Amino acid sequence: MSTPTTTREASTGLPLLAVEDARTPVTGGEALVRALAAHGAELAFGIPGTHNLEIYRHLPRHGIRHVNPRHEQGAGYAADAYARLTGRPGVAVTTTGPALLNIAAAAGQAYSDSVPLLVVSPGMPLRHPALPTGLLHEMRSQTRALDGVVAFSHRVSSVAEIGPAVARAFALFTGGRPRPAHLEIPLDLLEATGDPGPPCTAPPVVPASPAPEPVRAAARALAAAERPALVAGGGARGAAAGLRTLAERLGAPLVTTANGKGVLDETHPLALGVGLHSPAVQEWLAERDVVLAVGTELAEADTWVDRLPLRGTLLRADADPGQMYAGLPADVPLVGDAGAVLDALHRELDACAPDPRPRAPEEAGALRRARTAETRERDARWVPYLDALRSVLDEDAVLTSDSAQCCYYGALPHLPLGPSGRYLHPTGFGTLGYALPAAVGAKAAAPDRQVVALSGDGGLQFSVQELATAAALRLPLPVVVFDNGGYGEIRDGMAARGDSPTAVDLPAVDLPALARAYGGAGAHARTPDELSAALRTALTFPGPTLVVVPETAPATHPQSTEEPTP
Repeated sequence: MSTPTTTREASTGLPLLAVEDARTPVTGGEALVRALAAHGAELAFGIPGTHNLEIYRHLPRHGIRHVNPRHEQGAGYAADAYARLTGRPGVAVTTTGPALLNIAAAAGQAYSDSVPLLVVSPGMPLRHPALPTGLLHEMRSQTRALDGVVAFSHRVSSVAEIGPAVARAFALFTGGRPRPAHLEIPLDLLEATGDPGPPCTAPPVVPASPAPEPVRAAARALAAAERPALVAGGGARGAAAGLRTLAERLGAPLVTTANGKGVLDETHPLALGVGLHSPAVQEWLAERDVVLAVGTELAEADTWVDRLPLRGTLLRADADPGQMYAGLPADVPLVGDAGAVLDALHRELDACAPDPRPRAPEEAGALRRARTAETRERDARWVPYLDALRSVLDEDAVLTSDSAQCCYYGALPHLPLGPSGRYLHPTGFGTLGYALPAAVGAKAAAPDRQVVALSGDGGLQFSVQELATAAALRLPLPVVVFDNGGYGEIRDGMAARGDSPTAVDLPAVDLPALARAYGGAGAHARTPDELSAALRTALTFPGPTLVVVPETAPATHPQSTEEPTP
């Protein structure tokens, strides 16, 4: 069998099959890898297994690099972070059965946070009996299992169906709200040779524009508003410039969700940062006469209450029409791409309010101070260390975080982020163990940018084995762990109920020594100055550096001479 050759199309740089070889019979494994390459995939995360070797055989020859995490859940989180950072779909490859179930938690997180993630796996043979036979990794139905987690889970039945199935997934990623997808290829079909069918790629999608009448109604409401407010979620990330212009035009303070962190520079006078959970911000929002929410579910995961008490007119802009009446129904629904919606709003505002009179930004400053005062005592343990972290990092640094107190109480509201930086946080689904493998994925996507993982000791140990992945790749990767001896949030929740803390205190682990055992470096940081020094060293060390901040560490302390040691 001749091997299909590839070329690079000049205008896109994407690998395309040479025309004369496009219909040469290929194995299902090569048809898959060829289709991924045709859609611009250049990196895959996964672990080889008995049933997926035909996929791995073809990755190098089609120019797709591979990162080998130590667990499939880590592969999913790494691919998720790659997608969030690059804007391109992340690709994860598993084998059958337990491997696919291992990645299900990561797929659920991607669904919750609207991340384009493609999970590819083998499946049982085409004619495998419905009754169990005991074949290796056999399970009742992989597609039904994943169908309850991702946007769609599809099992192909021929080599020719593989290309269209991949195109369907990529069309989902670019048309409207992105969600994860799962593609299953029967293991005998991976090895079988067949006609791949005509080359096909997902058609280009023009960003959806909102209907004219809702835009006019929204513009009139904003132009007449005395007390406007803006709320931005992760769906607003591609429209940051338009949001900033609108905030400045209206003099409207802007508050973000966790996924929207940094959409507006958090040092901007109108920026409230990640503050939807703040009682002061919620009370302020309740008093606004018009609220424009862009690219957000306004969900409990961000507000920490069942329902925001909004009394004014609610304008909602979202690519997903289902969001218009989910949770808080929109008074004016603006269905479309966030950038297109904001462009249309600006045009209408030019027509109905050509000479706006922006309000002063003092209101936003007062709100920021009130939000900080609400939790000053609780958050004091983290803020000095976060200030030290910020002082070391570049403006375009990437931070990944876990479902840990140091992250959702600490870094999300108290670590300012500029427009060139990124903060990747597992919202909604709220998985543990995200930060470290996500940092591996972010560093693989952007090797020239600083990447730092933030975690607690409980969450870290869900995926601590990915230190080995970072060490093998020789990635300069600081991992800052705030150690509170277990599951601090659950411990506090038990105490608040009047319960005796049960199963929340973990035995002490020498985490820096564990990092060294994996081939990295480790240190303790008992003061903010020690953390700064450790980070400067870690950002140049060829491998991961795990820096532990003990729960009992004071905010200030005589500087130690301890250095991260390999």
